[in-house]
Amino acid sequence: MYRAVTRLIRVTVEPRYLPQESRPEEGHYFWAYTVEIVNMGPETVQLESRFWEITDEIGRRHEVRGAGVVGERPVLGPGERFEYTSGCPLPTPSGLMVGSYRMTSESGESFSVSIPAFSLDSPHVRRVVN
Repeated sequence: MYRAVTRLIRVTVEPRYLPQESRPEEGHYFWAYTVEIVNMGPETVQLESRFWEITDEIGRRHEVRGAGVVGERPVLGPGERFEYTSGCPLPTPSGLMVGSYRMTSESGESFSVSIPAFSLDSPHVRRVVN
């Protein structure tokens, strides 16, 4: 698991490779990742938008921006959590994802919450130890 805390908003990500959705012989690898967002602060917040930077193993970058997550813009009161699962295809057997959420507090302040960088590794990755 990968975890980051920004302004008392905890984001935990757990990626997993999905062999049943992947076709390595065709250069198609697929991961699911589950994200848990917990509001550990005293103020209600709403997730407004997301930003992802996805990098494959040879350094090609792709950015994703959009409103909410999985069609929702969850509101989290103090102590509340929201969890969702999404997916990521890559043309290589490994890669990285990192990102952020744009949140709004009940007082109207907009702020960024870090999504920790996490690695997408399949069993097809060639590991080299130096």
